[in-house]
Amino acid sequence: MFSPAALTPRASAISHTYYVSLCPKEHINSHSKEELCTAIAEGSYPVPFRTRKSSPPASTPVLWCESPWERSSLCHSPSSPRTKIYLGSPRRFGEDMPISTGDILGHQQVGVYISIVGDVLFLPSTLDKDAVEEFEGAFDLEAHQFLVGGSALLGSLIRGNSRGIAVADIASQDDLDELTSFGDVVVMESGVNAAGNLIECNDKGALVSPTIPKEGAEIISDVLGVEVSRTEVAGHKTVGSMVVANNKGALTHPDVKTHEVEVIESTLGVPAMVGTVTFGSPFVGAGCVANDSHALAGTGSTGPELNRIEDALGLI
Repeated sequence: MFSPAALTPRASAISHTYYVSLCPKEHINSHSKEELCTAIAEGSYPVPFRTRKSSPPASTPVLWCESPWERSSLCHSPSSPRTKIYLGSPRRFGEDMPISTGDILGHQQVGVYISIVGDVLFLPSTLDKDAVEEFEGAFDLEAHQFLVGGSALLGSLIRGNSRGIAVADIASQDDLDELTSFGDVVVMESGVNAAGNLIECNDKGALVSPTIPKEGAEIISDVLGVEVSRTEVAGHKTVGSMVVANNKGALTHPDVKTHEVEVIESTLGVPAMVGTVTFGSPFVGAGCVANDSHALAGTGSTGPELNRIEDALGLI
């Protein structure tokens, strides 16, 4: 029923799009859109996730995002967009190194803006050619520049593996048509729906937020072709912001509980370690993005943090 092929563009294969409704609309978030746009611009909210005028109670901040029908720009930073990539040495970004640090579009939360799905490196369309080539060389992947509903927050809005993709419902029909060229797609609808913040997965399993109902988790399991476990991580429901994983290992929020570690390891089929990024941030999924050969951590990540990331993700 679901294609097991790697996520490479397909001209003749037929892919499908599925929809999952996440939470009732009576859960209303009290924060105003203006307050949250200002806060994210000032760097106060490192783990944004989308709501559509509603969300269940959450222990992490909420970022309002535009729908496909509200095409005005999304919570701009007051500074001009820029991308900086650092190594701490004269060598170029990612050259012969399993880990590097940098920022993207002026933000150190690289896991919020970059999504690696199978063999595809999704990057914001707003990145210039030189930056795209640097990322491609580091991860040894072909980049696909993309926006979801006009938003550059690809890491928060897209999650997937070599078999399928989950995306937030701010994606337009054109966006979905583009994504289905890579495989089957599940669209997460209503309430808290940012797939990248609600899911962490590899080719062996997927962790999903308990915000997602059981029926929705089953559809995600079918599309991604892996076992799915509903769990919190360190008491947070935004599991995609609390864990970064590849097919070799996982790095988690330092306050993860013992039983949560057991779920993570049994579901993803890899050992898990705890750590931080960007000089002490526990939101490792927001501050780091990785595949099986390379990891990019946000600017300011310390040497011990980078060593832990390499060890946890099997990059040494």
